[in-house]
Amino acid sequence: MDIRPANMQLCAAILRNLETCILGKQEEIQRLLIAVIAGGHVLLEDVPGTGKTQLVKALAKSIGGQFRRIQCNPDLLPTDITGVSIYHPKQETFIFRPGPVMANILLADEINRATTKTQSALLEAMEEGHVTVDGDTYELPRPFVLLATQNPIEFEGTYTLPEAQLDRFMMKLSLGYPSETDEQRMVLSNEGIHPSDRIEPMINIPDMIHIQEEVLEVHIDDAVGKYLVGIIRGTREHANVMLGASPRAAIALARAAKASAYIQQRLFVTPDDVKELAPYVLSHRLLLRTEARMNGIRAEDIIAQVIQSTKVPVRLER
Repeated sequence: MDIRPANMQLCAAILRNLETCILGKQEEIQRLLIAVIAGGHVLLEDVPGTGKTQLVKALAKSIGGQFRRIQCNPDLLPTDITGVSIYHPKQETFIFRPGPVMANILLADEINRATTKTQSALLEAMEEGHVTVDGDTYELPRPFVLLATQNPIEFEGTYTLPEAQLDRFMMKLSLGYPSETDEQRMVLSNEGIHPSDRIEPMINIPDMIHIQEEVLEVHIDDAVGKYLVGIIRGTREHANVMLGASPRAAIALARAAKASAYIQQRLFVTPDDVKELAPYVLSHRLLLRTEARMNGIRAEDIIAQVIQSTKVPVRLER
């Protein structure tokens, strides 16, 4: 497949579109778009009120996709997400009523408030791209991206996401608070509507599917691939890590690095693409030893040490 420069430029237009919605978060928005065009799911871990929902809505509008939102709570049932088969007396048959999962962009707000049984209903959708209800399989629309939020400081009435589900999120991101200047601009704005309500579609769904297919064609040199695998294996061998990054994590990091190169209008991956995205792709996948957590060591610290100790490939030109 030939990669079209025009599609790369469309990604830049989407970024500019989203930056009008959330001020001062260019890098965070770029990482979110990288995950989306790489076909991955994203866990947004942040305190309330930082603009997560508005950013997701703006993203769905920018790509011309169908947007659905789930407010997770302990009463939420798996069928509230996947849909349910209802008996129709006149037709004397069961008719499938699709749930909110049948969307291009699905926002699961406060996912850790849903029970583990309900959380598991998303596993099949995240990995396989379809759901099974009453023995029948239903394909999800393409593309399908799950963006889930959780509050990192609230623990009452929450259910920790299992490692198997965390491993299916390509990235874990955080928007954080805006800078003082950006917050002043927000406060002094006289607009009665949120900027996300004015977002216009920059592409359509067929364009997005084509972009995702082109991302897969971005080249990774053998030396860069060896560097990437070295980082993955380094997390497994670290003394403070009980469970390191999985092979799925290696594939996710490779696809994210390809998407990063694509957004920067390059046809090849560099070691910097891998190094810059590794903390966001790997941090939520590492399970640290108890003594390491008690000593205040974070997964991000481990990844930084692994990157520091992994030899970077260098090409010598004559």
